Amino acid sequence: MAVLSPVTPLSRPAITPRGMSSAEPLIRFGVIADPQYADADPKPEAERYYRNSPKKLAEAIEVFNGEDLSFVVTLGDLIDRDWQSFDAILPLYDALRHESILLPGNHDFYVAPEKMCEVHARLGMPAPWHHFSRSGIRLVVIDGNEISLFSTPEGDPRHAEAGRRLEALTAAGAINAKAWNAGISDTQFAWLEETLTEARAREEKVVVMGHYPLFPEHDHNLWDCDRVVDLFQRSGNVIAYLNGHYHAGNLGRHGSTWYVNFKGMVDTETENTFAVVELYADRIEIIGHGREESRTLPL
Repeated sequence: MAVLSPVTPLSRPAITPRGMSSAEPLIRFGVIADPQYADADPKPEAERYYRNSPKKLAEAIEVFNGEDLSFVVTLGDLIDRDWQSFDAILPLYDALRHESILLPGNHDFYVAPEKMCEVHARLGMPAPWHHFSRSGIRLVVIDGNEISLFSTPEGDPRHAEAGRRLEALTAAGAINAKAWNAGISDTQFAWLEETLTEARAREEKVVVMGHYPLFPEHDHNLWDCDRVVDLFQRSGNVIAYLNGHYHAGNLGRHGSTWYVNFKGMVDTETENTFAVVELYADRIEIIGHGREESRTLPL
């Protein structure tokens, strides 16, 4: 499916599409992407305002606290660089009255080599990839940073594998053959396949969350994007994949899966961006705030 043109709604539209149920949502949760905080001067040419993210994050948390939500997920890149940046951004989540689910992006590993192995624990994750259920929906968190040139130090076997993968992608002319992207191992892929199979046996719909885009084709996509998209199509029960990383945002649909790329909070000097997602039996409602778009995605 072609990428949809961006619009900029500032509030939830009062929409009741014809033929769609107005029943209560099965689940509601908040979404944040790429706060990317650092105590660093802005880069206006790249629309990066690192020191402004704590204020934006606090504003988002205040809005979320006024909502009935199951959890709030941050789709990676809490920081831009430096281990001490976590000390400034993470305490803001203490004000959140909902469960907070954090996962890392590439920038969260731009720390000292000896700290790379501590990133998942610093984010309070039960495991680098994991899943949980809410209201009959299976929520799956994947770790797209597993095989990369930035999440492991030189000498680590995964670092060497990342070099080989990037070299092969470059030789093949892949547009996502970029050092700021990454991939997943065969072990994680097998776990994801098994998780989707188990959910299908339980007749559960699935939402997968990660940092890197998978679809449509883009230079920010996960190295393994085609393989994972094919898995979702074969599984048939993944209704949505949610991600950040590409700060301008994106949207596509492949098979029965919507691919929603949320906009980056660090971009722009003053405008915020975050969303509330509602899952219904027949549709997904995305209620955008600030630069994030509001959408109705039929299932």
